[in-house]
Amino acid sequence: MNANAESVPSPNRNSADTAAWKEIVRKYQEPSLPRALWQVVNTFGAYAGLWYLMYLSLPISYWLTVPLAILAGGILVRMFIIFHDCGHGSFFKSRAANDFLGYITGVFTFTPYYHWRWEHAIHHASSGHLDKRGTGDVWTMTVQEYLEASRWKKFAYRLARNPLILFGIAPVTLFLVIQRFPALKADKRERYSVYWMNVMILAVASGLVWIFGLWPYLLIQFIVILVAGGAGVWMFYVQHQFENVYWERGENWDYTAAALQGSSFYKLPRILQWFTGNIGFHHIHHLSPRIPNYNLERCHRADPLFQQVKPITLFSSLKSLTIHLWDEQQKKLVGFGHLRKLRQQHK
Repeated sequence: MNANAESVPSPNRNSADTAAWKEIVRKYQEPSLPRALWQVVNTFGAYAGLWYLMYLSLPISYWLTVPLAILAGGILVRMFIIFHDCGHGSFFKSRAANDFLGYITGVFTFTPYYHWRWEHAIHHASSGHLDKRGTGDVWTMTVQEYLEASRWKKFAYRLARNPLILFGIAPVTLFLVIQRFPALKADKRERYSVYWMNVMILAVASGLVWIFGLWPYLLIQFIVILVAGGAGVWMFYVQHQFENVYWERGENWDYTAAALQGSSFYKLPRILQWFTGNIGFHHIHHLSPRIPNYNLERCHRADPLFQQVKPITLFSSLKSLTIHLWDEQQKKLVGFGHLRKLRQQHK
């Protein structure tokens, strides 16, 4: 039984079932201008306030500046969720308002808005589909693919799955380097969104260097990106990389099952839920990306169907660090230790 979807209806849902959950989520897809504006105020206000406090703390001691930078990294995660909602067109009713705020938040999160929106749409359309891996997801190999891979590819995969790389070096590289270049398959608007974002990031960075000085700015910005990137990648990782996650091939893949069984309900303490913009209700988000983050919990509590999804807690989520390969026979993620068992069985 899928641990994230205990008692959840079978992937082979009929049209009446689908119509039922679509009716439930419809009212939560309606954006709220007061809630959206309050999120903008408390997120941007907190972020600006922390940068000001860091400016005041620099002449006193870096021992004051560094903790403030860590806290700013947490706020940046929340800002990225606003950026994320704008990309789905869910934060405001107005598409123009979503695109404008998405672009602004993209400057602060070092992420080109239109380019990211295009790649993220592919992620939503293919999440949990074994035949469509590779865009907007975490590199995941099946057991068979790993066994048939070259030594170099196996080494690269193990390296990519190392926590220090996955949650430390990779996020910093992603936000500071990789997102400065468009994908080869990107269309003109997506490519130009990368170029213009690079110009805007350089302009903002130049202004902050003028205010803070070069080395203080680099230190502060690096810590902020390290914390926000590491936390953000961890959230994304644990939302799709848990033991009994849903993966299927071809015609067996089902959208509803991929949402309710292939995306976790990450039950976090309230303070962490605030910093992460409710994105722990990821099963609801994948069921309907049009629901803004400030309505996700309300939707989750609206119907027993959603509450039947077994939560992953902060403690139990640590198990995700030990599972790396999809076993198509057992239909679950397994660790590298599983390979030793297979070798012993074939002796």
